[in-house]
Amino acid sequence: MLKIEHLTKRYGDKTAVDDLSLEIQSGTIYGFIGHNGAGKTTTIKSCCGLLNFEEGEIYIDGISIKENPLACKERLSYLPDNPDLYDFMTGISYLNFIADIYRMEETVRDEQIHRYAKMFEITENLGQTINSYSHGMKQKLALISAFMHNPKLIMLDEPFVGLDPKASHAIKTEMRRVCDNGSAIFFSTHVLEVAEKLCDKIAIIQKGKLIVSGTTAEVRGNTSLENVFLELEDNHD
Repeated sequence: MLKIEHLTKRYGDKTAVDDLSLEIQSGTIYGFIGHNGAGKTTTIKSCCGLLNFEEGEIYIDGISIKENPLACKERLSYLPDNPDLYDFMTGISYLNFIADIYRMEETVRDEQIHRYAKMFEITENLGQTINSYSHGMKQKLALISAFMHNPKLIMLDEPFVGLDPKASHAIKTEMRRVCDNGSAIFFSTHVLEVAEKLCDKIAIIQKGKLIVSGTTAEVRGNTSLENVFLELEDNHD
């Protein structure tokens, strides 16, 4: 569903991502781990077609993000680590706006909005303007907009930030459900315990380079993911 081949992205003299290759199959929850500035967000934005990159190629469902970005974007959704929503809109008008972009049928969008709003317990808030929402409510609305059109590939940058424990559990359950139904999820997180329990596969990046990738069991070995991460960080400093 997502194939990254020898991705290199530079900002002036700084190489943010250095010759990174990864492949994510349908049905897989893939965790992307690294310290701040390691290259996680740059990689994800490159995969979404939001950043041009100097070298390499990225394919979404077999389609080149360079050659046909629109077709790729029709197949994916992206949630940034600090989503900018249209504060002047109500929650429901924002979700209908997203549904229009993805040309969702009216009955399908109504069902999806109802289901996700109930899941995240914000049904009664959808008539309010987004500027009245708390950070956690904005995160919930952004997550609904990312999932509601049933994308084949969902890319999430720190999706659990600002969520209460009940909402975190709900989105983890939903991530598993959509992948079991054939989608793929690629997400970055600092919450290593979540990654360890939730992910089928994990990649660790440091200073733009991929250090290790594989199934969660392979990466973790006989210890915890936290211990592996800290040890790799120490060895590569």
